[in-house]
Amino acid sequence: MATWYDGPATLRVGDVAVPLEIAASYRARTRGLLGRDGVEGALLLTPAASVHTFRMRFPIDVAHLDRKLRVLAVVTMPPGRLGLPRLRSRHVLEAAAGAMAGWGLTAGTTVNVDVPGRLTPG
Repeated sequence: MATWYDGPATLRVGDVAVPLEIAASYRARTRGLLGRDGVEGALLLTPAASVHTFRMRFPIDVAHLDRKLRVLAVVTMPPGRLGLPRLRSRHVLEAAAGAMAGWGLTAGTTVNVDVPGRLTPG
């Protein structure tokens, strides 16, 4: 089992490379995208099984990932909503609404996370 740390990384969806911010600490996961006007790339919350969009300023795409980084479900959430926890979800990926469709991210897709100076966690 890999150990995750807060910081920058790259999300790979097939041939698409997306800037990624990892939020692994309690503080970083709690803050998430709150107080931001947008997101460049994506945010990975780990561990996480659900999210909410209370006090958010923009709609987001949310992908629930299992422990092998396979996408279980992708939903778009407007501000002020509470997402239901997903069974088997170990990580949650957040991005601006519509971004994940542009990357080709759908249920069943497996993503890779490249952390500078380390191998992809698994």
